[in-house]
Amino acid sequence: MSNVFDLSGRKAVITGASRGIGAAIAQLFLEHGAEVAICHVADHQNAEAFQNRVRSRGLELHASECDVSDPAAVNRFCTWAQERLGQVDIVVNSAGVGGGDRPFAKTDDQDWDRIIGINLRGTMLVTHAFFAGMLERQYGRVINVASQLAYKGAPGLAHYCAAKAGVVGFTRALAYEGAPHNVMVNAIAPGPVDTDLLRNHSAQWLEAKKAQLPVGRFGQVDEIAPTALLLASSAGAFYAGQTLSPNGGDVML
Repeated sequence: MSNVFDLSGRKAVITGASRGIGAAIAQLFLEHGAEVAICHVADHQNAEAFQNRVRSRGLELHASECDVSDPAAVNRFCTWAQERLGQVDIVVNSAGVGGGDRPFAKTDDQDWDRIIGINLRGTMLVTHAFFAGMLERQYGRVINVASQLAYKGAPGLAHYCAAKAGVVGFTRALAYEGAPHNVMVNAIAPGPVDTDLLRNHSAQWLEAKKAQLPVGRFGQVDEIAPTALLLASSAGAFYAGQTLSPNGGDVML
């Protein structure tokens, strides 16, 4: 029986992948045979450490810097990635930034521009760089990392929730354009996961949040990455415009 999760010969670009969920996805893709290029923002130490870890296992990871909210930087990164990979089959938009728990009345244009720019505009810019090529080749996988907060909202995070809800809407709309050409566009909406974004909260907040979750704990990045592998592989070939949400029961749809 063939391995439906095999990515041998596939070329993947993953943003925001020097650590956290993006890095877990990149490592899993490498382990399943894909060639991978990642980007990060001024996180050279973690990116180099990640490269060294995978190299010690006989794997190779391409890494570069890119602010996904900057069109010129995205253009440079995507050109660089194509020079190293050739055609790009899989795009995972994992780059993101949290909102910092600021009540809406105390936010300003700069707050909104930053959160929307990275979480939503960045997803659009990177996808746009590769989408036409996928359509032409009649093959592609786009996986956008959203959040369960796109569905439930949260006080102090209006800009973040709006951005992630935008990612879900973008995913659904683009799926209509891609699916007839075997370009499947889907999203992942993780719940609270033990990453740097979560650790920015107070200990009191963290304990209260854990108590609200049916599973009684936060997720781990290696519990999110397999969802991306499913959507990137032949096992996910019938998924189009879907948002899969590994969230420990925080949102039940």
